Amino acid sequence: MPLKLMKPESRDDPSVREASVESDIHDKSLMRLIAQGDEEALRELIEKHQGAVYGTIAKMLGDPIEAQDLAQQAFVRVYRAAGAYRATAQFKTWMFTIVRNLVFNEHRRRSRAPFISLYPPENETSAPGFDAPDTVNKPPGDSVLQEEMLRAIDGAILALPEQQRLAIVLRRYDEFSYEQIAEILKTSVPAVKSLLFRARETLRIALRDYLETHDNSGP
Repeated sequence: MPLKLMKPESRDDPSVREASVESDIHDKSLMRLIAQGDEEALRELIEKHQGAVYGTIAKMLGDPIEAQDLAQQAFVRVYRAAGAYRATAQFKTWMFTIVRNLVFNEHRRRSRAPFISLYPPENETSAPGFDAPDTVNKPPGDSVLQEEMLRAIDGAILALPEQQRLAIVLRRYDEFSYEQIAEILKTSVPAVKSLLFRARETLRIALRDYLETHDNSGP
């Protein structure tokens, strides 16, 4: 079973860059409206970004319920900061700096976080006031092996040091550029590349060992 830890590079595609610029312009216009008390603009901003915010927090903490709470807190902070917000950087980068602070603070609050699957049971309901997005749409034919592999990937990501973990999540799942990740982590681009290199190597080794164990096990 091949392991694909990274998506194909698409960030340098001109159409992708153009769409990103247009999206950022729209986000900043929403923030101006939110600062004026426009509740519809706030709802639109939340609907647009809640998937990425919730998914990132869930992958960082391994706890879908806690992720709902922190995602709510993130958007509360965005709302409260709207009046003072200055569009000097890309909005999404600024917003994920808030996410980083919340996640790192929560991570430090817990000495040891128990592993909880990122894929809760189908009958599990979301916390009131926040509709956690369905981050995984699994087809009915998914095998037990695929489910186990997803859990193995979750566990391997959760075992990474927090800086490496956030770097790999932002790059792999949210497709941030090196420069954006450096800004979010308050570090340099070379440092981000080093974090990603170490994280990828650790994940490859962890998941290779997992696959070898399962390939060698009998029925």
